[in-house]
Amino acid sequence: MTINARVKKLPIRADWWSKTLCGALLGFTLAFALTGLFAWLGPGGISAPHKVQFVMWLIAPLWMLAFTACYFFRSGLQAFIWLLLANGLAYTGLFSVNGVLR
Repeated sequence: MTINARVKKLPIRADWWSKTLCGALLGFTLAFALTGLFAWLGPGGISAPHKVQFVMWLIAPLWMLAFTACYFFRSGLQAFIWLLLANGLAYTGLFSVNGVLR
């Protein structure tokens, strides 16, 4: 008996659709909130002259980071709950910073 014959293949979990949808939607909104926080709190504040392009390109890496993090959760529901909480915290911070610094 070889080593490969003893390895048991795990079936593909059925909740990968929910994880993908969660990462696509909630990861995108989380990336927007975190990018907005960086725009307000980063160097130079919101009116820095050369910050616009960097902030625009910052959305994609943050989105992909949140997207891939969804697959580390045990279930799609758990990923949804954690990303929903992260979105709530990020948008609370964004709106509070926007209100204070405006």
